[in-house]
This record gives sequence, C-alpha cells and structure tokens, in this order.
Amino acid sequence: MKFKLLILAVLLVYVSAYGDVKLPKLISDGMVLQRNAKVKIWGWASGGEKITLNFIGATYHTVANEQGEWSIILSDLKVGGPYTMQIDGNNSVTVRDIAVGDVWVCSGQSNMGFSMGTLTTVYPDDIAQSGNPFIRQFYVPSGYRFDGRDTDYKSGQWKSSSPQNLRMFTAAGYYFALNLYRIYKVPIGLINASLGGSAAEAWISEDAIKAFPKYYEDALRFKDPEWMKKINRQDNDRIVNWNRTLRQNDAGYKNELAWTDPKLNTSDWATMHVPGYWPEGKFGAENGVFWFRREIEVPSSMAGKAANIRLGRIVDADSVFINGRFIGGIGSQYSERNYKIPEGVLHEGSNTIVVRIINYIRHGGFVPGKKYELTAGGQTINLEGDWKYKAGFVVDPLEERLFTGKIPTALFNSMLAPMLNYRIKGVLWYQGESNTSKAFEHFSLFKTLISDWRNQWQQGDFPFIYAQLPNFVEVNTESTKYDWAYLRETQLKTLSVVPNTGMAVSIDLGEWNDIHPLNKRDLGYRLALAARKIAYGENKIVYLGPIYRMLKIAGNQVILSFTNAGSGLVAKNGKTLNCFEICGKDGNYLTAEAHIVDNTVIVSNNKVTQPVAVRYAWSNNPEGANLYNKEGLPASPFRTSELY
Repeated sequence: MKFKLLILAVLLVYVSAYGDVKLPKLISDGMVLQRNAKVKIWGWASGGEKITLNFIGATYHTVANEQGEWSIILSDLKVGGPYTMQIDGNNSVTVRDIAVGDVWVCSGQSNMGFSMGTLTTVYPDDIAQSGNPFIRQFYVPSGYRFDGRDTDYKSGQWKSSSPQNLRMFTAAGYYFALNLYRIYKVPIGLINASLGGSAAEAWISEDAIKAFPKYYEDALRFKDPEWMKKINRQDNDRIVNWNRTLRQNDAGYKNELAWTDPKLNTSDWATMHVPGYWPEGKFGAENGVFWFRREIEVPSSMAGKAANIRLGRIVDADSVFINGRFIGGIGSQYSERNYKIPEGVLHEGSNTIVVRIINYIRHGGFVPGKKYELTAGGQTINLEGDWKYKAGFVVDPLEERLFTGKIPTALFNSMLAPMLNYRIKGVLWYQGESNTSKAFEHFSLFKTLISDWRNQWQQGDFPFIYAQLPNFVEVNTESTKYDWAYLRETQLKTLSVVPNTGMAVSIDLGEWNDIHPLNKRDLGYRLALAARKIAYGENKIVYLGPIYRMLKIAGNQVILSFTNAGSGLVAKNGKTLNCFEICGKDGNYLTAEAHIVDNTVIVSNNKVTQPVAVRYAWSNNPEGANLYNKEGLPASPFRTSELY
C-alpha cells in the first residue's frame, strides 16, 4: 500500500510540473512591451490547459494546444508603467515592473556588444548618472545551433539602467536609447543579441541562406553533430599541443633564473622600441613566446604606493610581472591592458617590469598609438622607449579554431529565433568587419538578412537602422587596401534600395589602431537621429551627412551634387576639402582639388583633362576626410562609378 501511495505521489508531482504555466525568458519581470501594436504573450502548459491573463484592467482567455503551446494577443497598449501581469493556469505566474514603450533589437558583432563596462574611464560621469528605470536591456546569452531553432534562451533577465547594471549594456545601444528617451520620454527596451566576430551569414535563417549555395552547403554540413564533434576535437588537440609545446620549451622558464627575476643578466638580449612589433625573422613573422624587460627608476614619492600600469594593447596574450611578482594578464589582443599594482610592490630606485607575450599568428607586439605608462601618487612614468627583448621559443603559427559565429544560420537559430514572437519597434545593427574579406558579396547578403528578419518577424518592414563601418587600420595608399571601402559602399547602396532603412556614418569615429573605437556616445546619437527620421517620422530632421546624388562634367571639372546637405555643405576644420580623387578613362585616380560652391562640390586636377569619375574618402582609413553638412554630420564615402 505504501509503495502504491509513493508511486501516486510521484505521478502527481510529475503531472503538476508538466502542467505548470511556463513563460519564455523574455516575458519576465522588468520587460518592455511595444506600444500601439498587437503584442503577443506566449508560453507553455499542458495540452488543453485553460489559461487566463490579467493585464491593465483587462482579462484574456485561451487554451493550450495539443503540444502545450498557447498565446494571447494584447492590442494597442499605451505608454506607461510599471504594470503587473497575472497569468493563471494549473498554477499562477506574476510578472512585475512591466513598462510599455518601444523595443529595439541591438544586434551584430563586437562593436554592438561593446559594453559600457569597458568605458568606465571614458564616460565616468555618464555611468554615474545613468539611473533610469525606463531604459532597460535584456542580454541574450551567446549560443549556436545547426539542427533547428531554439524556442527559448537558457538564461536572461531585464535590467534597468543604473551605475551597477549599465556595465552589461551595449554602449551604442545605450546612447541610442538615452537620446530617444530624452526626446520622447517613452520607455526604451533593448534586446542585446550580439556576438563579437560574428559574420552576417550566421544571422540568416536556413530558408533564406539557400540563395547562397556555398553557405547553404556549410549549414547542411554542420547539421551532423559528429562533424562538429570531429572539428572541435581536432581544434582542441591542436591548441593543447601547441600551448604544451610552447610551455615546455620556453627558455624563460628553463634557465636557472626565470626571466621574471630582477637579477637576470640581459646583456645578450636585443633592444626594441615600444610600442611596436618585433622584427620579422628569416621566414617572415615569428610566432611563439617573447619576453620584454624594462628597468625604471621609481622616486621615493611613488615607492610603496598602490599604482596602475597601462600597456595599451598587446598582440596576443600577455603576463605582466613587476619585481618578479605577477601583476596581471589578458588572453585577447582586443582588450586594453590596465593593471592595478598592489601597495608594497614598487620600491625606491630601480624596478623591473617584465612582459611575457604569446603571439599566435601574424605579427606580435605592442600596438602603437595607445598609452604605455605607470602611475602612482599622482605621478606618471612614461614606458615608451627602448625595451630589452628575447624569444623564449619560436613555433609555427597557431591557426584559429572553428568559430561558430561565422557558420551560416548558427546564430539565427539560437540567438534570434527565440525572440521572433516578441513585438519590436525596429532593429539596430552594427556589423560588417567580419565580412570585409568578401565585401563584394555583402550587398546581396545584407539585403537578404534584412528581408529575412522582416519575413520572420511578420510585422512588416519595420525600421532597420545600421552603422556604416568607421575608419580603421593605418593610413595607406596601396590600391589593394580597399576592402573596408567596398563594404561601406554596399551599406550605402542598401540605404537607397531597401525601404525603411537608416544609416549612421561613422567615418570620423574610428581609431586606426583599434577595431573597437571608444566613441560610442556620438555613434549612439547618430543612430538615434536615423531612428527619429525613419521610425518616428520627424521628416524635417537632418539625420545624415551629405550623400552623393549625381555628377555633371564641365570641361576638366566634375560638379557633384548631394542629398542631405542640410543647411549647407562645409569643409570641417579648414577651407580645403580633402580626400577627393579624380580619374580619366585610363582609370588612374589622382588627388584632386575640391571646393564648395553653393551646395555642390567642384572637383578637378589639371592632369586629368577628360574626367569620367570621382571618389571620396575611398580607403580603409581616409585620414582628413572633411566634407560635412552644417549640422555637423560627415558625408558618406562614395565613388561616382563602379567601372573605375
């Protein structure tokens, strides 16, 4: 009898658990619901279970289908909050602190994911003053899937803007939301679904990616779990063996004195200027582990005090030692090195700084243009200059492991699919860096992505606002270094052919030595300008800088006209326009003289008597590009003909 009662109790617990109303992670405390729209609330329960929902004085009823799925549509919600939602079935679920406003999906790669927490020294006042219960973010955990679509996220919760919570907010998205909130006083919800290094094809559904046979073939291949396991196993073995070989053969740890020891004799070490990259060897770039040492004189006023050492950016991984003591290390070349030095480490007189660098592939060293300094007690010691260095062990390059963020459909299935029922105002997109190597296909790929997302959401041509790639890498004049320029061109073309899209030009916001530029405040402002025009209907607003419209050839001059001239064209920071080039029928571009007449730009070069084309800011990093409108917005790079 006791055994039967135990079985019955277990069955009752099982049935109760199965019958409980369950909500997706997005529908949770603190959520923002889209105003003035048909909003779907959905979840799971037992098949045939009756569901009742109470919200803002109204009651709704539905019944779960045979699969246990249910949904209820709320119509024409008005701005407000906080509200509470009660959902009853076999159990009751209460969702609190709900706001009704506008919901924006923030997606793309690392420059969209770039968080406010990485900008604490750049925008300390903004972070300190960020308390706002009506700017909120839902952070989507990174993930991938090849064999179908996820229906929910493994984790995630809505967080309101505050100095504590803001560290996880997308910086571009936050400044976008802040600008909109200041104008409209409407709650703004950000769904941050971004992944560093991700490619556009990874964010496209399987049906849509069929238009690209090679990508579709890749998507099908990775549906086989054994294929993925095999590649992961091979990658893991290769990486473990590479690092083991490096550690076992590193001379820095094999000597009687470790190379971290201040007493080490470095008379046979070479000298290199820091910042910079170590010289190539006989066969090109050398990879492996390299050690750097620098002696500095610390005055009594700095000795013994807690300090800070900044070592810019290092390619790729570093370990830092001061007077033989480990201070810190980072394994990514994309992160700023900013380490705290505890009290008592520095002493008066000579102090030894040692940096052990592991470089996986291509050139290794200290990225120029960043800060290299040690500070304590309000004093600073400049660390730029000659350092001693020596190879601990040189080895063949370590090829990158498989990155799922570049596999077609992988991110769509895992990071996007679970939110497709959630009503949104529009999308904020910052991506393209990972597609520059195939810039010529990006136009078709980007159009497909926008169309696919709109089809999947089934709420019409919602606004799609995106950032055009900024300036990046060293200024160069090599004719082959135009991959970023070509991709910017595809983004510009998309603006004219895909309806309800807006673009923020950021050609002046980049950093030549950092793929993650810090100025996300101005970027967020420009993205918000685009949204105000495209999504909020401020038709009189000048939201964009000058956009090339057409040309007229008059003798040896080319006269260019523009849309979005605003109050007028200007040459920022001077009377002379820079970065214009002109060519004749031979296709050879020469630097051109350019000046503004009314709202046109007249371009010429005396050596080009029969011009056929002009281009502007046409390089990866067009230093000095200065065509703006009087509203302070930069012109988009362009070329007047794709034939030249």
